[in-house]
Amino acid sequence: MRLLLLIAALIWAVEALAQGKFTEIWEPVCTLGQDAGAGCDAIRAREVIDAAQTPWRAIGRVNFAGLRQRSHCTGVLVSDRYVLTAAHCLYNMDRKSWIPASSIRFAAGYQRGEAAALSTVANYRLAAGQNVNGAFDRRAELDWAILELSEPIGLEVGFLPIVSDAKAGTVAGYPGLRSHVLSRTNSCEPHSVSHELIQAICPVMMGDSGAPLLVHTDEGLGVAAILSRIAPTPGGIAALFLSVDLFDQVP
Repeated sequence: MRLLLLIAALIWAVEALAQGKFTEIWEPVCTLGQDAGAGCDAIRAREVIDAAQTPWRAIGRVNFAGLRQRSHCTGVLVSDRYVLTAAHCLYNMDRKSWIPASSIRFAAGYQRGEAAALSTVANYRLAAGQNVNGAFDRRAELDWAILELSEPIGLEVGFLPIVSDAKAGTVAGYPGLRSHVLSRTNSCEPHSVSHELIQAICPVMMGDSGAPLLVHTDEGLGVAAILSRIAPTPGGIAALFLSVDLFDQVP
């Protein structure tokens, strides 16, 4: 029953995470159990890191700008010009349409209005079964996207390898409470793992959507998964990650 409630909560949260913007779902993130400030305090307690430094500069903000919308999610470079992020970040829930690639920018190593490198997006790839007749499919395993950048900025700022490993890791992203600095969580220990989906209690929120779950390897940090959605629970913020094994055509 507890697992069913968690799954229901995760489904309930997905629309609120779209484009990283604040909605009524933001309040429960800051109201875990009976402690009205626990969720926000946990996010504010994340370590702020220097996004201009290696390897953190491979992580950045996926920015969207239009006539009526300006918002962001998080993404990570995994090659010279490919960025992993969440598919729901690219879908305008209000207009029921996908955001055109020409309206998306990736700011690698972003902090306080500056970026280590910036590129427009030439195209993006979605999971097979996503974007059928222009619609967004809410199935968790389809909530991933690969951005193809117009410029190979990964050659300049570096990129992180993908790692098929669901061990404990840290999440680095741009949460709505601190959207202009990169911050990382303490260790997020997976408590439910399948081949494709990873669940963990982790202090994340909208704006972090698409952020990488980073694990340590002998060669340094690697990307094991990306953040898809959240559900506030009395025990903390339940985060659902998509394993990189789900991503088709990752370079």
